[in-house]
Amino acid sequence: MQLRPAGPDDAPALARLSGEFGYSDEVAPLRERLLALLRQADQTVWLAEEDGEVLGWMNARINQQLESPPHAEISGLVVTTRRRSQGIGAALVAQAEQWARARGLNELRVRSRLERTRAHAFYQRQGYAELKTQLCFHKAL
Repeated sequence: MQLRPAGPDDAPALARLSGEFGYSDEVAPLRERLLALLRQADQTVWLAEEDGEVLGWMNARINQQLESPPHAEISGLVVTTRRRSQGIGAALVAQAEQWARARGLNELRVRSRLERTRAHAFYQRQGYAELKTQLCFHKAL
């Protein structure tokens, strides 16, 4: 397995994996979002592949807020269902950590839905500690 930065041609594979995780698997809108992210210096998208097959992806970003120092945040991490618990997610998290350190950041955060208890255990095994529990609100505009 190797890790590499994602590119526009990876959109179909990234969309397929997103669909496995319950997100939209539509390629065109994902490609547009990917292109927008790739143009931003404070974003990174990496994928894990083996023998030309994309097995997982990770999106991380720099989060700057008024109330706290800048930190990195994993905003998305997906590993194909049939290859979970084989070190792919851990390798992608390690890549996010390396990316953050290279930018002078000393903290990496990740958010996970309350019902994703398997993901919680994964992050704890990677050395992450629960920071807080919160609700997320939205309003369609």
